[in-house]
Amino acid sequence: MGFVKVSGQDIDIIVRRDNLKGAMQSDEVEVSLIQKSKTAKRKEGIITRIIRRGISELVGTVELNQKYAFVVPDNPSFGKDIFINPANSQNLQNGDRVIVKITQWSENNRNPEGMITDILDASKSGDIAMKDILLQHGFSLSFPEEVIRESEQLPSEIHESEIQGRRDMRKVFTLTIDPHDAKDFDDAISFQKLDNGQFEIGVHIADVSHFVKPGTALDQEAYKRATSVYLPDRVLPMLPEKISNGLCSLRPLEDKLTFSAVFIMNDQAEVLSQWMGRTAIHSNRRYTYEEAQAIIDGQSDEYAEILLKLNAVSQKLRQQKFKDGAINFSSDEARFILDEFGVPTGVEIKENTASHQLIEELMLLANRKVAAYVSNIQFKNKAIPFPYRIHDSPDLDKLKPFAAFAAQFGHRFDLSSPQAIAKSFNRMVENSSGKPDQDILHTLGIRTMAKAVYATDNIGHYGLAFEHYCHFTSPIRRYPDVLVHRILQECIDQQIHPIENMNAQCTHCSERERKAMEAERDGQKYKQVEWMLSHVGEEFEASISGVAPFGFWAVTNEHRCEGLISAQQMEEEFEFLEAQYTLVGRRTKNKFRIGQQIKIRIAAANLVKRQIDMEWIGNL
Repeated sequence: MGFVKVSGQDIDIIVRRDNLKGAMQSDEVEVSLIQKSKTAKRKEGIITRIIRRGISELVGTVELNQKYAFVVPDNPSFGKDIFINPANSQNLQNGDRVIVKITQWSENNRNPEGMITDILDASKSGDIAMKDILLQHGFSLSFPEEVIRESEQLPSEIHESEIQGRRDMRKVFTLTIDPHDAKDFDDAISFQKLDNGQFEIGVHIADVSHFVKPGTALDQEAYKRATSVYLPDRVLPMLPEKISNGLCSLRPLEDKLTFSAVFIMNDQAEVLSQWMGRTAIHSNRRYTYEEAQAIIDGQSDEYAEILLKLNAVSQKLRQQKFKDGAINFSSDEARFILDEFGVPTGVEIKENTASHQLIEELMLLANRKVAAYVSNIQFKNKAIPFPYRIHDSPDLDKLKPFAAFAAQFGHRFDLSSPQAIAKSFNRMVENSSGKPDQDILHTLGIRTMAKAVYATDNIGHYGLAFEHYCHFTSPIRRYPDVLVHRILQECIDQQIHPIENMNAQCTHCSERERKAMEAERDGQKYKQVEWMLSHVGEEFEASISGVAPFGFWAVTNEHRCEGLISAQQMEEEFEFLEAQYTLVGRRTKNKFRIGQQIKIRIAAANLVKRQIDMEWIGNL
């Protein structure tokens, strides 16, 4: 059977097998409701039309017989082999690993037809797996020829005529701070002192909307993708490389076209005035986060005074944000170090340092000021359709079990108001810092929260404690930011053309963002399994990260790799105490609770299933 998710409805519609009418995972469909008894808990429907297929390319294995060729997809949810026209199968061999593009869907629910677009190197299993992950989540591996042609036709040089009509800020000191392996630099910061003791900080963002015009093939493809996808060993960009890594990348010592939010501020990090519009900049220096952090920590540098002032401003903005009720859910992340073949050779912990916060807080400032500016403008006495980034307040039904669980670790929650809940979360984060329960409390706390999405109904951003918020700062990798730039320019020019289907565009961008996050998690999980292949039989300290009636999951403390300890492997039946996030052995009475520190052995690692099996050795 299948389930249809409808925007605005919390409960999915169930569709039984005979009523799927050929619809498959990720398809966009039209569904008609079937009359059911009033006591039924879930609505039931029948698919009446397939609007758009969610998957058009797959990784699979060729199977040949005397007359026909088929591709058996790796994606287990697809459920159908793909017929290959004999004219397209002449160079194929049985067992070939390929990418197949579906060219025709049969209306009578028979096998779809397809054509081979690439024969893969079977020895590069990691590369095939990453491509399969991207395709399974609906992201095409390449750009259509028309899109590439449009991008190649864009001029590579910026002529002075392009700068006319822009605010020329090329002589103002400007820097970028990015990861050491970044290729697309979509934001830069400028700084200059003013004679009255105040200072000007500019947040400069790549002017993607200058190059990507509505209605072009470039724009249509960017909207379809809606986001770049970041896997452990690659980036699948939203825009062709000429734009993302070339024209729009704010590389040092190059003139670039930007869209900027420029603020006059004082030492208290108060915004005294602001200006927004199109600019031209020239980045003087590129820093990595590590280089910037070393300067913040005291290392000498010719621009140390500027970096230290920017850091002071960002820390004051950060303090004010938390004072206003923002929730401090920052945590360290594990990142695999890969060799030239993409195979993990080590793990490093990515920390949220002051240099990261410097950029983060200035980007947040620009995002909320742009959203506030647009929210105050009306068109024909109505709010302008705009892709706000919203985050709803917590659902008490989800929060109460977590609050009871946190109380077992000594953390008390005040659930009397959204503001009190935020204070309780921050108190928990502060008091659990550096303790064994820190990661699991943070993870479970985030799970109780609503998911941030794009929407035209501006309810604010609860987690950041902002009344107005949007995404303005990453148009190279996020389509909503492109929309924000276009609408902002229309507001500045006072030539507003409201986008009628903005709600639908917000829903699409939120959905593609969710798919990208799922792909990124799957990619990370694959690398976890790949890493553990060489550690089968070894013992590690770990934290219990999840419980279910059939067993529990644990994450290694050193590598952040997650695996399952099954009840079957332990030869034990468990009582599942859901409200307490705990399992109790019916025979041994052993208790296993989320956050508990244990010792495990790696029993097996399966790349096909992306699964690590662990054995429980004992408690720590």
